Amino acid sequence: MMTFTKSELEDACALVYRHMPATAQYSWPMLNARTGTPTWVKHENHGPTGAFKMRGAITFMDWLTRTHPGVPGICTATKGNHGQGQARMATAAGLRALIYVPHGNSVEKNAAMRAFGAELVEHGQDFDEAKAEAFRVAEEQGLFIVPPFHKELVRGVATYAFELLSAQPDLDTIYVPIGCGSGICGTILARDALGLKTKVVGVVSENAPTAKLSVEAGRMVETDSANTFADGMAVRLPVQEAYDIYSKGAERIITVSDDEVAEAIRAYYTCTHNLAEGAGAAPLAGLLREKERMAGKDCAVILCGGNIDTDWFLQVMAGKTPKV
Repeated sequence: MMTFTKSELEDACALVYRHMPATAQYSWPMLNARTGTPTWVKHENHGPTGAFKMRGAITFMDWLTRTHPGVPGICTATKGNHGQGQARMATAAGLRALIYVPHGNSVEKNAAMRAFGAELVEHGQDFDEAKAEAFRVAEEQGLFIVPPFHKELVRGVATYAFELLSAQPDLDTIYVPIGCGSGICGTILARDALGLKTKVVGVVSENAPTAKLSVEAGRMVETDSANTFADGMAVRLPVQEAYDIYSKGAERIITVSDDEVAEAIRAYYTCTHNLAEGAGAAPLAGLLREKERMAGKDCAVILCGGNIDTDWFLQVMAGKTPKV
């Protein structure tokens, strides 16, 4: 199973900081009043692509260009944030970036990926269908496939948790969203590398509960759909390598509804004036759901991204929950 030493994560941080600064973690008084407990927010929405995925793109592209110097480009699938990071770093390295997204994907995330240099192709009805096509085309065109989960992606992503836990080593619990799993696995592995006992709680959408169902069943469980406006968590197929880590290292995995996610987006804006996309707000939604359980315990929530489409944000702030 994948592990990292403290030195390996320190090296990853040094690499990441060549391209972006460390992000802040703040404890906001109004948000603490809402959660009922001391709460630290890790602001991954403040990175250069507005999401945590940039970190993994930095370490992955460094590894790729060193180990595969003749590669002409990369191909990957995404709902948006992973694709922005990969396009930004591939283009900077002089590589082609072919990015697959499902039909109906976020208009603004699509525009951002193109702005970062992506050749964007829409295919399939959801992320998992787009992923299958990306794998097929990568082999056909001789491009390097960037999977949703890879050791070098996770090593980069783990730097946010390494920063957070280095700054706040006495945290009782961290709430992390789960899509394909790089975020929660990076958090677990950073905790373990630092030798801490912080609990890690995974948060999934009740409309995309594959990770929770898999852990409960003790095996990989695919769902028929993943229809949630928290698009960073809209995954039907779990990733085995990620499951192997979070099934053992997470304290528990909980579900939240789209209504709870929308309320958490409103809470972020009202209490901190930060934008949160659906997956970015899910950890706060999870903590709010477990408010009584966590009273008096120092907690952290990962605001993993702020790239919410304007239309959805306006609906949320009007008290509605976007439908997909």
